[in-house]
Amino acid sequence: MTVGAAIVDTHALLQVVYVSLLSGVGLCVVYAVAVIGIARSNEHRKAKRTGAALIHGALATIAVAACGWAIFTGIAIMAQK
Repeated sequence: MTVGAAIVDTHALLQVVYVSLLSGVGLCVVYAVAVIGIARSNEHRKAKRTGAALIHGALATIAVAACGWAIFTGIAIMAQK
């Protein structure tokens, strides 16, 4: 075992890298779904298509709630360690 391997836990470091990458990309995708849902809901509302506007509005609401949950969970996990 080298000195660098004794100091750095490479498994934990790689775990942090891939978890951060996956959660960052996932959160960006969910936020993009929220933005698309809001935009489409507004378009359908202006065109008097209330059913489609309601569905897209619900999708946007769920996506925004998922973003909030992910942020809250991330902060809670960091606060525990």
